[in-house]
Amino acid sequence: MTIRHRATLSVFFFLAVITTTSADAQTSWVSAEHSDALSAAHHLGIAKPADPDRVVGHDACVKCHASEVKAWQTTPHAMTFDQLHRKPEAKQIASKLGLRSIKHSGRCVACHYTQQTDAAGQPGSDAAHHVVAGVSCESCHGAAKDWLDVHHLYGGETVTRLTESAEHRAERIAQSVRAGMRNPANVYLVAQSCLRCHTTADEELVNVGGHSAGSLDFEFVSWSQGTIRHNFVDSDGKHNATRTPEQLRVMFVAGMIAELEASLRATAVATQKATFAMTVAQRASRASKRLQSVAAKVQEPILDQILKVVAGVKLKLNNEAELTAAADQIAALGYRFAAECDGQGLANLDAFIPTARK
Repeated sequence: MTIRHRATLSVFFFLAVITTTSADAQTSWVSAEHSDALSAAHHLGIAKPADPDRVVGHDACVKCHASEVKAWQTTPHAMTFDQLHRKPEAKQIASKLGLRSIKHSGRCVACHYTQQTDAAGQPGSDAAHHVVAGVSCESCHGAAKDWLDVHHLYGGETVTRLTESAEHRAERIAQSVRAGMRNPANVYLVAQSCLRCHTTADEELVNVGGHSAGSLDFEFVSWSQGTIRHNFVDSDGKHNATRTPEQLRVMFVAGMIAELEASLRATAVATQKATFAMTVAQRASRASKRLQSVAAKVQEPILDQILKVVAGVKLKLNNEAELTAAADQIAALGYRFAAECDGQGLANLDAFIPTARK
């Protein structure tokens, strides 16, 4: 039996368990900067909400990224700060869960807002945290306190982002990643950030609150390259560039891997046969099948390794340790894929990459 067949059977087994038991520009993506950053990035592990004690706020990004911030300000990510807590459906979910404030509840803030610790507050104290933005820079790229300074050191007082040497850029990115930045030089880090919130790994929030189990139609290329695209770096803020075909191929597959990782993490916390468990299981099944289809069309050994991981776990309720371990392995493989694949060998996927943008 092949790895791909075993993966399919394993996912089907899980669904049965739920029913029955509880019932150039492109080469810069894969050049030395990725090799240097590869081992450093693994310590980031899973994507997590930005630590309020280490958040500096999006105003700290404007000096170098004014065009990016301007683009962000027009997106739903930014507007959720003023809009979400006023929506009837959000109020209804909060009421069902007994939450007094959407903007002050950790389970809401974790995905919909950015928190920062008050200057006079005690670090680590929830009482010292306040919401400063919606889904902002640090929601996706990591709280910046520990990496902001090194992130904009280009190699000398007269050196700019555009004149920085390739070698210095590679080391600067590696150091930033080691300090906690989820840098888009490796697109898997960004895909993880997206799927952290576009997959709802909270059983009570779904089953009791009535929240969706995630954005089931999420697709990394179409969602990241539409309304929220802010790719101004290479033009020094002048143009919001589109990605090359090779880059889009890598993103297309990286998004699938990240969705599988996130779905397994959600499945890991499923304890009862209900909407949450069924939905996240079905999503994991779909993600696995899609990766099987991709692996059949291209020669990419890392995808076979991922499918082998999926095939080797028992997908069942109350199996957090095993499923989380599998997700951790897939996260490491996803990072490797995005670091090592230049997209040139993925041309067979072009017909399947969405052209529409969200």
